[in-house]
Amino acid sequence: AIEETLEKVVKLLAYISDKDLFAEFYRKKLARRLLFDKSANDDHERSILTKLKQQCGGQFTSKMEGMVTDLTLARENQTHFEEYLSNNPNANPGIDLTVTVLTTGFWPSYKSFDLNLPAEMVKCVEVFREFYQTKTKHRKLTWIYSLGTCNINGKFEPKTMELIVTTYQASALLLFNASDRLSYSEIMTQLNLTDDDVVRLLHSLSCAKYKILNKEPNTKTISPTDYFEFNSKFTDKMRRIKIPLPPVDEKKKVIEDVDKDRRYAIDASIVR
Repeated sequence: AIEETLEKVVKLLAYISDKDLFAEFYRKKLARRLLFDKSANDDHERSILTKLKQQCGGQFTSKMEGMVTDLTLARENQTHFEEYLSNNPNANPGIDLTVTVLTTGFWPSYKSFDLNLPAEMVKCVEVFREFYQTKTKHRKLTWIYSLGTCNINGKFEPKTMELIVTTYQASALLLFNASDRLSYSEIMTQLNLTDDDVVRLLHSLSCAKYKILNKEPNTKTISPTDYFEFNSKFTDKMRRIKIPLPPVDEKKKVIEDVDKDRRYAIDASIVR
């Protein structure tokens, strides 16, 4: 049934004139599926890429195929890293760390911010960097924290719960280990993030379904004059909860990028 559906999808693509736009959106969504383990099945992903390749040519799918291969390599890399840690007990940062190493050219470009990581995480980053340099000297690692996830234990008065959060959310929550009450501007300075990011971040932790932080004044929007406190009374019937961070809508940006690429293609055909 899946094969048939994929066949239909690829046939339909033959009638679409904006194939480049489709490719860009498909690549963005594929990246999300692969990185967040949302993909139903690797074989299905490969199967549709093969069909797209037959339909639109190798250049159309080369980056996407690179992405799928990258993940297989990243899994091997992770196994080597775990072996390295078990052989060097001194290097172990005390936190379970999984790193997915990707090749810049294949994946959509993500903004990499200089997030001020908590000390525990900085150690993880350094340990991995040392391990990576034992394998290759000439590659530079760029960390993309906006795609990371963390499992942290929240010690609330009713019970301890496991929170599944993004790296940004985890960094913000860990600030409250050191201080009980923080202002918007203090959080922003300590994390070294932009206004938009801080608003999204704090909204997800204090105004959404799970209120891990209490906010003063208690309104539904975040403003630069707000104060935040750790909500020690928080509880939920689940032992593990996932706290979503709403994704940024990238539709407009994708369309702009494709337009930019088209301009070069048009110029080239005019010259020819």
